[in-house]
Amino acid sequence: MKIVLFTHPSFLGHQSMPRYANMLFDGMEEREHEVIIWSPKARFYKLSVFSFLKKWFGYIDQYIVFPIEVKFKLLHASKDTLYVFADQALGPWVPLVKNKKHVVHCHDFLALKSALGKIPENPTSFSGKKYQNYIRNGFSKGKNFICISKKTQEDLQELHQGRIVKSAVCYNGLSRPFYSLSPFESRKVLEEKLKMKLSEGYILHIGGNQYYKNRKGVVEIYDAWRSKTLKKIKLLLIGEEPTQELIELRQKSLFKDDIHFVTNLEDQYINNAYSGALCLLFPSLDEGFGWPIIEAMASGCPVITTNRSPMNEVGGSAAFYIDKKPSDSKSQEKWKEDSVKILDKLISLDEVKSKELIEKSIQQSKKFTTENSLNAIESIYKEINQIV
Repeated sequence: MKIVLFTHPSFLGHQSMPRYANMLFDGMEEREHEVIIWSPKARFYKLSVFSFLKKWFGYIDQYIVFPIEVKFKLLHASKDTLYVFADQALGPWVPLVKNKKHVVHCHDFLALKSALGKIPENPTSFSGKKYQNYIRNGFSKGKNFICISKKTQEDLQELHQGRIVKSAVCYNGLSRPFYSLSPFESRKVLEEKLKMKLSEGYILHIGGNQYYKNRKGVVEIYDAWRSKTLKKIKLLLIGEEPTQELIELRQKSLFKDDIHFVTNLEDQYINNAYSGALCLLFPSLDEGFGWPIIEAMASGCPVITTNRSPMNEVGGSAAFYIDKKPSDSKSQEKWKEDSVKILDKLISLDEVKSKELIEKSIQQSKKFTTENSLNAIESIYKEINQIV
């Protein structure tokens, strides 16, 4: 099978999308398919010395120059080629091949839903709304889609403005291996790296400052839990530098000395961070997939997450669940109280039940392998490619 893979340009500096595109490229080549990447080059982008202009110059490369290049390439492309878009955000290019065999990978529609006013916690600027509408108009010309979760598939069906011929769910696989390591040894490794005492274990969160990651909620649950327990267990939040709001929230806490923001932690320590944790506290408001859930489970780390799709799709029966954090302050107090009960229940499991939960988590993680994901994706590719 001949595959042309459309990817985000490298000059944008994305991280997760290039990893996904590389997985598709390598996986399909290993399965002996001929794969070529089509992606914009930095022509106008590299001309600007002013950072505020780079974005706009990048748009010229992506949405004016690149489509012209694609049209010329299509003149010489084989008729049996399958055109694959690694992300629905590449929607503006979909119309170029709408009458050819194609498939669009969909990850999450959070930015588009925000632009449409469906997520009041994350308002979008005027220009942002226009850009998301441009993307939506583009991917709506597509007919075949692969979604990373049932939630993403539901959003696609709601937001697509045309006719969908095929929509399939192919769950993500772990982008790199995670193992259930010794909690004792993992804590020693992190103690040496972070220069703090962790021998009693810790509660862990991994994620960025995006509104839907709900890092504020993590601190709030921890703070409420510490006020009702005698256990002196630390909270580690691994990810980006904290926002000013998070810094102030920590400063107000009676337990601020036990709340630690860990930034720039190298990938080689992430498996240890999961394995040494008493649990992953992951109360996201929304996700496209929820990588930390399955990474934690594969590392032998119990998970508490939000009882909403896709988090409960990924966690299955192996995770502990809490409600989504409500927007009104009165309901938030009850949410914290209920979440504290779940956290304390998990932290207080006896050794036997804890081992059972860890084993169940590891088994759940095995459903989400790269091999399984690529096999499912290849099957959809072949099905679409056979369409006359």
